Parts: sequence; structure tokens; C-alpha cells
Amino acid sequence: MITLLVLSGLLAGAWALVTQPVLSRRDGSPGSAVEPARLEAHVRMLSETLSPRDEQHPENLDRVAAYIRGEFERARAGEVAEQPYPAGGRTYRNVIARFGPDTRERVVVGAHYDAAGPHPGADDNASGVAGLIELAYLLGQAELPVRVEVVAYSLEEPPYFRTESMGSAVHAASLKKQGVPVRAMFCLEMIGYFSDAPGSQSFPTPALKPFYPSEGNFITVVGGPRQGGLVRRVKAAMRSGASPLAVHSINAPTAVPGIDFSDHGSYWKAGYDAVMITDTAFYRNPNYHSARDTADTLDYRRMAMVVRGVHAAVLAETR
Repeated sequence: MITLLVLSGLLAGAWALVTQPVLSRRDGSPGSAVEPARLEAHVRMLSETLSPRDEQHPENLDRVAAYIRGEFERARAGEVAEQPYPAGGRTYRNVIARFGPDTRERVVVGAHYDAAGPHPGADDNASGVAGLIELAYLLGQAELPVRVEVVAYSLEEPPYFRTESMGSAVHAASLKKQGVPVRAMFCLEMIGYFSDAPGSQSFPTPALKPFYPSEGNFITVVGGPRQGGLVRRVKAAMRSGASPLAVHSINAPTAVPGIDFSDHGSYWKAGYDAVMITDTAFYRNPNYHSARDTADTLDYRRMAMVVRGVHAAVLAETR
């Protein structure tokens, strides 16, 4: 009996450590308005009209940057700027929209706009950029007590992944150099693919299966072992703002494949707290890094719920 109680306690502790449980709060409020049709229009622009978006097509990446800049300006950002930088003998650029007062401390939300190879990259990561653009429109209508930087990054994908030439690494390093305190960084990485089919969700290790649904119909907040508090806050805020979308989370070391596989890793390296908001990428989407990752495969209704949830979480972190 004692052994059973100890084992039960260990399992409960592991569940709490990994999943960061929070009390759900569904306040019934309509929340922020996000139109699925607008998200789809952005995804189609990026994955069809402006494709390919890999490092071998810098002229297209410049066209994407111009498109994002135009949207940020229409979103009534207080300031929109570009952050050009060299890589491989060419110039690439981040696009930055700033909202709220010019406080020293700030919150950062980012998504990469390049794609892996000459593929459409609808989920990876036109979905994240579409969400970023619509989030900018929401922030343009908000009274913010703290500066929020909304950043579209270049060069997240190979061959520059995990190098200093990632757009997110350039941005994080610039903040660090200026001594800017960052309350939290939100990385939007693939937020558009959902499935209600049993067994559609896979995991980096079978040990995680008891903790999560087998259907890929939820969004996930991902953090490292040191982001437990931030993950709990973000998940709680997203659950209040993204209803009825299920929001789950995981805190795990980078030894677990996928935990640091996006731009939030650049901020971890700079010493900042950051989380990734994701549909879990290749653990769910069979079209990952292929020609099948098209706009027709995404669920824009649930994408809109994700953006609503992120908006709620960003507002909560500025208070």
C-alpha cells in the first residue's frame, strides 16, 4: 500500500511538473474579435502569392516583409521599423511593430515568415504570421501600460536555424545589448492544423501519452523547466480568451525533441523567459516541410481562437 501511494504521488508530481495544471476560467465574455477569413487571406498571400519564402529567394522575402509592414502600419502601430542584417552575403530583415508607451520593460510577440525550402509553408509558418498580423490589429485598439513589440522574423529555417543569423537571434541580441528587460516573449509557431481523429496526435516519447489527448484538436503552450510560472499564466489567460478551444501545456528540458525548435529558443539563449504557442508541428501535421503544407489544410476557425487566446495572454502580461 505504501509503495502504491508513493508511486501515485510520483505520477501526480510528474503530471503537475510537465503539464502545469491550472484552474480553467470560462467567463463567457465574447473576447477579442478575430475573423477566420482574414487569417485565411493572409495565409494564402504568404503561401501562394508570395511563395517561395526560403533563403534562396530573398526578393520574395523582401516582398513578404513589405506586406507585413503594410499590415502593421494599417494596424495603427505607434512605430513600424525594419531591422536589416547580413547573412550569407545577402541582406534579410525583421519587421517590428511597437504598441503602447515607450517603457523600458516590454513584452515581445514574434513569428518567422520564411519557409523551409520552396514549399508553401502554410502552417509553417504562414499561420503564425497571419496570427501575428491579426494580433497587431487587436493591440492597435488596446490601452497598453507596457510597450509590446510585435516582430516578424526572417531565417528561422535551415540552414540558419540555431545560428546567430536567425532573425529572432538578431532581435534578442539587440534587446540584450540595450539592457532591455523583457517580461515575456511569445513565439507563434504553427497554429493552424487541427484534427479530431483519434490517434492524430503523436508525442516525442510514449511517456507523455497519458497526459494529453490522442486527438490533435488542442493548442499547446511550451516552456522549459524555468518557465513554469509563465506557462501557467499564459495557459490560464488563453483558456479564458480562446474558449472553447482546448489549451494544454508542457514544461520540459531541451533534450525532449521539439521543445526549443523555434524562435523562443533565441530568447532563452539571451536569458529571457519565452514560450512557444504551437499546434505541435510534426507531432501532428503530416504535411510538415513538404509541398502538401497548403492553405486548404488549415482550420481558420480554430486559428482565430488561438489568436484570441494569445491576445488575452499578452494583455495579462502587460498588467
